[in-house]
Amino acid sequence: MYTMDLTNKVAIVTGGAHGIGKAIVEAFLDCGAKVAVVDMAETHDETTANTFHVQADVSNPEQVTTVVASVIDHFGRVDILVNNAGISTMDYFVDIKEQDWDKTIDVNAKGVYLCMQSVAKQLQAQGQGGKIINIASQAGKNGYQLMGSYVASKHAVLGMTKVAALELAKDNINVNAVCPGIVETTMKQSERVIGGHLRGLQAEDIKHEDNSQVPLGRTAVPSDIANVVVFLASTYSDYMTGQGINVTGGMTMN
Repeated sequence: MYTMDLTNKVAIVTGGAHGIGKAIVEAFLDCGAKVAVVDMAETHDETTANTFHVQADVSNPEQVTTVVASVIDHFGRVDILVNNAGISTMDYFVDIKEQDWDKTIDVNAKGVYLCMQSVAKQLQAQGQGGKIINIASQAGKNGYQLMGSYVASKHAVLGMTKVAALELAKDNINVNAVCPGIVETTMKQSERVIGGHLRGLQAEDIKHEDNSQVPLGRTAVPSDIANVVVFLASTYSDYMTGQGINVTGGMTMN
């Protein structure tokens, strides 16, 4: 039976307190899942029967181990991991500061590796398969000026997705990535301000430029990405693994 019903499934969503992550959490809850919301930022949201809030840095291996253990202790199992936590830093490649490079790679690439590794071991121990969904980016397939460290980190996410998909297929664990295009989040708004400053433009100029590059005529909202994540978490995607799915309004087609 094919269904988008995620009742009794337990999901971990990193970076789940805002933006794309928050939209994914809300979509999962609407489909009946129980969700562990992991975020670097402190949240005052109360834990409920279907939600569990954990503050953690995904680039810290000890904290990642603690997160997974606490989710198992709270919900008894895990079925779905969404690696959504991410940051961006901006500068021309020749001017990228080492600390900015390290910070971006630590969160966007190392964090994905740590969370995937920890949850994959739990899924293997449970022996009932599972779904791992990594939020990459069209920046994992293309190059974009001022985004050197971010582009490198998202290429790494797609590479890890393919390797994990191959190695975990025998355990019936599907590993896929979603590659969003331009999504209206606070991070994107900040990028327009910083990028505009570096290029001598206003943030509104960048926003107009963004919209002009999308064949469907608009940038994405977080729910556009969440819809595809729900599909990948459902039984409808059972014969898909190792894929990087574009959700870009046609901006990236490869």
